[in-house]
Order: sequence, then structure tokens, then C-alpha cells
Amino acid sequence: MQIEFPDSEPAYSSDNLTLTFAAHVDGRIVPCAISVEALEDHFGAHACNVDAWRHAFVSGRETIEEAARQHLRLSNGAPILLKSGHFPPGSAFSVYRKPSIHARSV
Repeated sequence: MQIEFPDSEPAYSSDNLTLTFAAHVDGRIVPCAISVEALEDHFGAHACNVDAWRHAFVSGRETIEEAARQHLRLSNGAPILLKSGHFPPGSAFSVYRKPSIHARSV
């Protein structure tokens, strides 16, 4: 399954308090979203406004996209909504990142 994310700004949806973004899965566009709660809980959005949520998304984009990629694979390319519970407690910045090439086994 080939999954790519265009480099576009996420859109705010006041209907369900999410930022939406697209994934290209095997050539088709699949809607993805992350809740503002997840952005506040795990990505450092400290203010309750669209600018803070967008800034948190941009700062955590690599991690958010990797989480989305994993869930898109699990769902066979169905639309996804990432919520706070999809990330372990605390900051999610290192959870979904690929291991460093400099990491060594312990």
C-alpha cells in the first residue's frame, strides 16, 4: 500500500473539533483528521484556538502522519480520525518516529 501526504495546511472543522488533512492511498484521496483534544494533549497546543491547533499540527506533522500511515494500513485505506487515545500518555513526538540510524540495541 502506497501512502503519501501532500504538503498542505490542515483545515479546521468546527462540526467535530478536528483538523482535517488528506492522504493519497494507492492514488486515491482519503480524508484523515486529528482531534483538537489530541493536539492539546500530545502536541503542545496550549491555547484553545485554530492558530494554536494548526501550529501544533505543523510542529507534530511527521509524528501525526506516521500515526495516520499506521492506521491507514490497519484500516485498509479507510478514512481515519486520530484521537487522543491513539497516542500514549504524554508527548507523542517520539512515539511514532522511526528509530534513528544511530540508535543502538541495549
